[in-house]
Amino acid sequence: MDRVFPDILAKMHAIEIDYANGEGIDFEPFDTFFSEEETAHWIKAWTANESLDGREYLIFGQDGTGGYAAFWCVRNTSDILQQPIVFMGSEGELGIIAQSFKDYVWLFANGVGPCEAVGYPDIARPQNPEFLEFAQCYAPENKASVSEIINRAKSEFPDFEKDLYQLCC
Repeated sequence: MDRVFPDILAKMHAIEIDYANGEGIDFEPFDTFFSEEETAHWIKAWTANESLDGREYLIFGQDGTGGYAAFWCVRNTSDILQQPIVFMGSEGELGIIAQSFKDYVWLFANGVGPCEAVGYPDIARPQNPEFLEFAQCYAPENKASVSEIINRAKSEFPDFEKDLYQLCC
């Protein structure tokens, strides 16, 4: 998989994220993907499994505690933006949160980041005007609620969590 950071992701990451003392989005975007070495180190630490290299993950951001959001490169396509997006928390939280980048942007438009999508998938937040404008511009056809986005991803990849937990030592 090509490790070139998509321009559209960089554009999204340029939008200011307000944590709002815990009432906003808990996400710190990166402007590059983790290197292969950083990703390998992380997956080994997260799973305690030294045989993993994490090459199927492209990490592009984190929450305040060090949980990571990543593209999970599982589809047979070279288009990173078509890959599902997952979150792996620093305390073992885990979930698939979007089928693709276009669904992912609607999480933010709905006031929810990767951490909240896994930890509080039913949380009701006001829409974020800047992310809403971005989503309406770049992914209008994917407009959906947080629960719809997460449920679509989970129904396509129902075993993601179970399969990854089985790799843990």
